[in-house]
Amino acid sequence: MPESPGQQPEKSDKSGPQPEKPAANARSIFGPDKSIVQSLPVAIIAFDQDLKIIEANPQATKLLGLGDYIDKSLAEGTDHKVWAGWTEQLRSALSTAQTCTFDEVSYTSNGRTRLLRITFTPLKDAGAQGTLGGTIIVEDITEMANVQRQLADAERLAAVGRLASKVAHELNNPLDGILRYINLAMRIIEQENLEKPKEYLTQCRKGLMRMVQIVSELLEFSRSTYASLEYVRIEQLIEEAVKTMESRAEALDIRILRDYDRGIPEIRSGNLFQVFCNLTKNALDAMLQGGELRISTRIEGQNTAVVEFRDSGSGFAPENAEALFEPFFTTKDRGKGTGLGLAICRDIVESYHGRITAENIPDGGSVFIVFLPLPGK
Repeated sequence: MPESPGQQPEKSDKSGPQPEKPAANARSIFGPDKSIVQSLPVAIIAFDQDLKIIEANPQATKLLGLGDYIDKSLAEGTDHKVWAGWTEQLRSALSTAQTCTFDEVSYTSNGRTRLLRITFTPLKDAGAQGTLGGTIIVEDITEMANVQRQLADAERLAAVGRLASKVAHELNNPLDGILRYINLAMRIIEQENLEKPKEYLTQCRKGLMRMVQIVSELLEFSRSTYASLEYVRIEQLIEEAVKTMESRAEALDIRILRDYDRGIPEIRSGNLFQVFCNLTKNALDAMLQGGELRISTRIEGQNTAVVEFRDSGSGFAPENAEALFEPFFTTKDRGKGTGLGLAICRDIVESYHGRITAENIPDGGSVFIVFLPLPGK
């Protein structure tokens, strides 16, 4: 980086700026004691009328790939298709003597891409109408921009949730009315022994029942369900969930095996029953030709309860391990699943500050693992 040529004391000649004068004035923003500017967490760069860099603080060399000229230094790390013409933009700002800001500039230096806010301020010549050069302040806003985007995404999701809840509520009443009238019509048709109308209405009722299921799960996903504060043993919650699926498991010839660590402290029950119900149901759906579901619990480290649901089903495509927990994503046949069950599970588990993962088993099947922080740990 070039060093300022103005090392001699400034003269008090008022006859007008000499060729070296703009550089000295541009450099004067650092003051006689540079320690404050040098320690600032933002980059500060001074340059002359020719856009040649006079001086810069250490942060500038961290954020930018500095050369001899500020316009070329900015162009070096930015996409010319997006940020074309740094020379023209800076010269235009110098000619108008107006402060201007470039927000969220994507800049790559030393193999790392950051989002920068670049503010240009011209240095006006007090004794003339022109400018002596300018200063640029560069702030790294990468983290702040990421947080803002996350907040915006959260707000959009919340808005979608509220809309989904309203739509689901609005659909519930007409669905209920249609279902009632179909049942009444079927009753009369059965009395008259009319087979075809009965077949048609049966298909209508199946479709409506699926719609009712989707609306019910959509409501569950979009609202904050009441969470019980009662503390229970985790295996008790699992057993209650499994009990609701036992008859279906027997019909599918599926064995359910347990391997519980009885030393796990009690945990707030909340909506974990629903999580274990969904995971059990998904495991059974993956073994329609029979198989084995092994449910185990253990303590990992000192503060985490781990619950595994390991099935011998067909597994899933490895690239879908994360997508499985996205709303409306399903690997089941069309009409067999809503794609909300695992999304609800993740939502509930994350409310405990835990996490849920899915993995394929090398010799066949899959395992869903729930990690739950233990209370008071």
